Amino acid sequence: MRDRYQKKDEFKEKVLDLRRVTRVMAGGKRFRFRATVVVGDENGRVGVGVAKGLDVASAVGKARSEAKKSLLHILLKDNRTINHEVAAKYSAARVLVKPTSEGHGLKAGGAVRVVLGLAGIKDATAKCLGRTPNKLTNALATLEALKKLEGAKAE
Repeated sequence: MRDRYQKKDEFKEKVLDLRRVTRVMAGGKRFRFRATVVVGDENGRVGVGVAKGLDVASAVGKARSEAKKSLLHILLKDNRTINHEVAAKYSAARVLVKPTSEGHGLKAGGAVRVVLGLAGIKDATAKCLGRTPNKLTNALATLEALKKLEGAKAE
């Protein structure tokens, strides 16, 4: 007999972006959904996943499993902030992340705030320096910045 209660997932997730994409065929347009999901345990592990599916639920499920495959483990200073300033570029997105003192809070916007929050960073300042409003590239630029931290490693 199967167990009724499934093990609770250790990760929190946030759907960052959901888009309907089309493919034009001879008979008309075929619609699919592209989901961008960020997962993290708020204790130094974070990942971003992108996947497509025929419906929203399957796209989100696939993106969640992709995000878990691409987890990044970072070391947090006093379990609150990062050790040093980092900047990174991914495609057209540029991100700058700076550590701040305890109690300052997480000053960041959009996709950068979601990624840093799910990573467990509570005190930091971040700025999107690129002109792109694309949430996917801003999230991936933030992940690239976190990879540059001392002691960061992919799981």
